[in-house]
Amino acid sequence: MKAKIGALLLCAATACSVGYAATPEAKTLYKNTKSAAAASYKAALEKCDSVVGNPKDVCVAQAKAARVRAEADATAQYRNTLRAYTKARIDIANADFALDRTRCGAFTGNEHDVCVERAKATRTAALADAKADKKVIEARSDAREDKRIAEYKVAAEKCDALAGTARDQCVAAAKSQYGY
Repeated sequence: MKAKIGALLLCAATACSVGYAATPEAKTLYKNTKSAAAASYKAALEKCDSVVGNPKDVCVAQAKAARVRAEADATAQYRNTLRAYTKARIDIANADFALDRTRCGAFTGNEHDVCVERAKATRTAALADAKADKKVIEARSDAREDKRIAEYKVAAEKCDALAGTARDQCVAAAKSQYGY
């Protein structure tokens, strides 16, 4: 799970925050992944039919959580934006919370209350991490942009010492280098 989150953060910190036009291959992969998630969910539900009581509820919740995780990951990779990756992490945290709450059904009394509070705490931590990571990535992106602008201004200022075509070439080179 941590490796997957790290990959999401790395992707979101780099080019993934920009987004792109989906290729036909990406769309096909997305649809296939969603279909596979639905098929896995159906198969897991069929396995749950042989169980009764709370273990059946847990089995169903596990199937739902696995489906949500697969679909959220597929959607995030397909959309390839910071917002999509953050939403996927939030959806996964909520699905895991539902699973944890279902597992708590096996307990009674104080043990049940402690289990529910632990599930809430885990979800709160996951949601806070997702939102904080999004803010960190956005702040780093803003900082990169500010640095790029500052470096361009320095390069443009250096060009002011030149005259004529040398100055024009210097300005053109600075614009080209810093994306203006």
